[in-house]
Amino acid sequence: MPKSFLIDTSRCTACRGCQMACKDWHNLPAIATKQTGTHQNPPDLNPNNYKIVRFREHKTEDGRVVWNFFPDQCRHCMAPICKDVADKVVPGAIIHDEKTGAVLFTEKCKQLSPEDARAVIEACPYNIPRREESSGMLSKCDMCIDRVTEGLLPMCVKSCPTGTMLFGERKEILAEAKRRLEKLKKTFPKAYLADPRDVNVIYLLTEEKEYYYEYASFM
Repeated sequence: MPKSFLIDTSRCTACRGCQMACKDWHNLPAIATKQTGTHQNPPDLNPNNYKIVRFREHKTEDGRVVWNFFPDQCRHCMAPICKDVADKVVPGAIIHDEKTGAVLFTEKCKQLSPEDARAVIEACPYNIPRREESSGMLSKCDMCIDRVTEGLLPMCVKSCPTGTMLFGERKEILAEAKRRLEKLKKTFPKAYLADPRDVNVIYLLTEEKEYYYEYASFM
């Protein structure tokens, strides 16, 4: 049985602890950023940021301002399209670990031509992979596979202070996701689980995806 995440956006305060913990654990270098008038920084995923907390605000019909935070990362799809595309040109560039469900990019990704790498990136329905131009390496969240295989939590989950993120056996995570959804619908009647049958990173959203991020879900 694969592992799964639950990301309950109703509990996220955008502390960005998950974002920083991911960067620190993977020893990713700092990048230059600047204030652009939004809480979100850096502005997008990149080869040195596998996870970012996206920020979006909107006004309700009665004039209230609502802030929505979306900790964005690879969904570790049950049937990863990126792997199917990569396998056509460089078998083994992307592997799907059956035990954990992790979708992993290997050093063979560097053998992909820029055009083939672009095809892999564009195949992702969640707009996740990024390419390092100098090395040609594709990068994204790896589920902290080195930690998970040792029985430890992914760093993003371990660092979360609000219970936004959970990780465990898929069956148990799905059960908890359904429990939280049922409870949350009393306050947020539009709440739903994003693509729970297709991915191992399941988001609980309180509003339609356009109030979070255009690639938040298929639905």
